[in-house]
Amino acid sequence: MTLTRMIPSLRRSLPDPLSADLWPEATVATVTDVVVSGISLLRLVEVCGTPCVHSGAAVVPRTGGRPSTTDRTTVLVVRVTSVEHAPSGPVVVRTDARLDDPALIWLEARLIGRVSTAHNGLTLVACRPLEPDAGTGTNGRAADLPQDVRAGDLLAIPSEPARTSFTFWTP
Repeated sequence: MTLTRMIPSLRRSLPDPLSADLWPEATVATVTDVVVSGISLLRLVEVCGTPCVHSGAAVVPRTGGRPSTTDRTTVLVVRVTSVEHAPSGPVVVRTDARLDDPALIWLEARLIGRVSTAHNGLTLVACRPLEPDAGTGTNGRAADLPQDVRAGDLLAIPSEPARTSFTFWTP
C-alpha cells in the first residue's frame, strides 16, 4: 500500500509509483504524465491522437530497471469515451479502442493528463466499444483506477514484454 493510495490528495505533489519491471526501460511517472525513454505520453497523444502506442526496451525482471538487450515492450494510450457508475457494482469505462488483447497489464493502467484525488477502486474497462454488454463479465478487464474517471480522460496501459504491436479498433 502506497501513501498516494492511502491519501489520494498526495497525488498533487507525488506521482503514483510504477512497477519498474512492467514498464519499458527508463519509464518515469510524474503527477500527470508517464515519460518513457524521454518521450512524454501526453505529448505523444498531442502528435498522434488516440489510440497510440509507444515502445521501448523491456526491463529484465528484478534488476532494478536494467534494459533487456533482446525484448521490447509497449505502452498503449487510449481515451475514455464514456463512464457508467452502477449503484451496486464497479465503474465501467469505455474507450476509443478495442482492448481485448491479453498482453495488456491492466492492474498497471494509469490515468494521465490530470491529477485525481479520488480513491482508487475496481474499474472494468470495456474491451469492445460497440457492444452493449462489453463492460460486464468476461468482456471487461479489471483495472485499479481513480473512481472519478470521466469521459475525455487518458489511460496508459503497459503490455507484457515481447509485445511490439497491437490490433485495435478505432471509430
